[in-house]
This record gives sequence, structure tokens and C-alpha cells, in this order.
Amino acid sequence: MGKRIGLYTGTFDVVTNGHLDIIARSAKLFDILYVGIFDNAKKNPLFSLVERQDMLTKLISQYGNAKVIVHESELTVHVAETLGASALVRSIRNVQDLAYESEMCFFNQQMTGIETVVLLANPELQYISSSRIKELAAMGMDISKWVPELVSDELEKKLDRK
Repeated sequence: MGKRIGLYTGTFDVVTNGHLDIIARSAKLFDILYVGIFDNAKKNPLFSLVERQDMLTKLISQYGNAKVIVHESELTVHVAETLGASALVRSIRNVQDLAYESEMCFFNQQMTGIETVVLLANPELQYISSSRIKELAAMGMDISKWVPELVSDELEKKLDRK
């Protein structure tokens, strides 16, 4: 049997404790876990792809089997095929995520046969979202309990508060 390769993708603008929890849990399930930063112009990212890649690479450095990759315009399933991934990793925080992810699972499986592993967000992390964190930070609120210190510091710099 070959290596179990997983692909967990997102915009990761900003990386939250919820993202890191899913990465930590996923790293235990796969021999190789690719963490893919995919550009989504609709989300109007605050950080550049390079900035997000640098932060995420530092934040997951303790996982010897996890590697950050960046893609700008390819479908996730095509990237997964290129990487030899046996499964996509997705997380669900609420019923809205469930509806969206269910549809994506269907089409990804129909197009390529790839499976999706769905991890439920831990209850204490289910309300954390990058967009909410950016909104709170822009209003000057302390976000340190929802994001790693590195992200909090970089967000403060980006918002010209340091």
C-alpha cells in the first residue's frame, strides 16, 4: 500500500486556531499532509500569498509530514490528483459549512473519485472564522485567544497598529 496523502486547502487569510487544530488532527491521519493555500479573489485577502505561505509554514513546522503549497487557479481536485492525494480534508463548523461541503464532496467524488475526510470543528473553535477575526482586529479588539501570536502580531502590523 502506498503512502496516505491528504490535501487540506483554504485561503488561510488569516490562519486561526481552528485551522491549526484541523492541521494537527489531519497530520495524524496521513503519511503526508499538504496544506494548500488557494487564492480566492472573492475573499479579498488582506495578506499576500507569500505572506500567508510564510506564516503557515512557520506555524506548522512541528509537523514533519506537513508541507505548505500554493495554487492560484487550478481546481482543488486536479491539484490533489497531481500530488497523488488519496483524500481531501475539510472541516465543518456549522450547518452552513455542512451544506457547502456536502455539495463539494459530491462533485469532487464524481469528477475524480477522490474521497473527502471531514473533521468536525472542536466545539470551542467552531465560531472562529478568518473574516470575523479580521473584522474584530480592524475594530481594535484583542484577537489573541483565537489566533496564534505570530498571526496576531502580523495582523497588527498589517493594520498599522504596531
